[in-house]
Amino acid sequence: MGRHEQHARGTMIGTGAVLLSLLSMNLGAAFAKTLFPLVGAPGVAALRILLAALLLLFFRRPWRRRVPPALRWPLLGYGATLALMNLLIYQAFARIPLGTAIAIEVTGPLAIVLFGSRRPRDFLWLAAAIAGLLLLLPIRPDARLDPLGVAFACGAAICWALYIVAGKRVSAGIGGDAVAWGMLVAAILISPAAVGPVGAALHAPHLLLVAFAVAFLSSALPYSLEMEAMRRLPAPVFGLLLSSAPAIGALAGFVVLGERLSAIQWLAILSIMVASAGSALTVAHRPRIEDAPL
Repeated sequence: MGRHEQHARGTMIGTGAVLLSLLSMNLGAAFAKTLFPLVGAPGVAALRILLAALLLLFFRRPWRRRVPPALRWPLLGYGATLALMNLLIYQAFARIPLGTAIAIEVTGPLAIVLFGSRRPRDFLWLAAAIAGLLLLLPIRPDARLDPLGVAFACGAAICWALYIVAGKRVSAGIGGDAVAWGMLVAAILISPAAVGPVGAALHAPHLLLVAFAVAFLSSALPYSLEMEAMRRLPAPVFGLLLSSAPAIGALAGFVVLGERLSAIQWLAILSIMVASAGSALTVAHRPRIEDAPL
């Protein structure tokens, strides 16, 4: 196989990995929402983190590599941000549609790219992102979104931005093991909220089975797929594909939960997707494996 064919094959595999990752993550979020009436949004978040930590520890076995002492406190901060991000986005899912919540959440990592640039064309993407947010925020008389749900999604966006900043440091030192260790820290921190849901899950096989599926679809599988994709795709292509996350989330919400969005909400999601895709296509650096959104 020639070099060109190998590159084309790698690009195809990487593209498929990203799209499968997004589909998996959003299906996991949709199925998680079906558990909210049983154990509540915080309970589902706690179950997801706990089970995802077990799955990642089993598959990655991170204890085989020693964590440098200098990274232990950053790793604690990374895990704490991960726990808070999951709690906030699940609270948002409980109040507003999936696609809308995800559209707001992706503005967090988008802000890192845009605020770190001084190129004139990036202000166009910033304007598109702000326009999308203004259309989603419940500040109009006819707004149908729960203000608290929007606030939780905005909090999750801030946490995602902080999570990426913290994740870059720890992943640079211990690579993909940072995900497993971070999830373990998050599981320990969130364990008080998991006591009731774990007890309910042990007495309800259906609940436990769906919770395992959510943990696998939302964490273990997409994280692994994204790591593989980052090895094969240029950063602009990777970012462009990730910009479709809100639309895939809206589709998962419609198929699994019957959620329908208004024309204004779709316009807002499209505006944020354009901002994300545009910033990805004009990004100035090439990818590194630690750039993956862990």
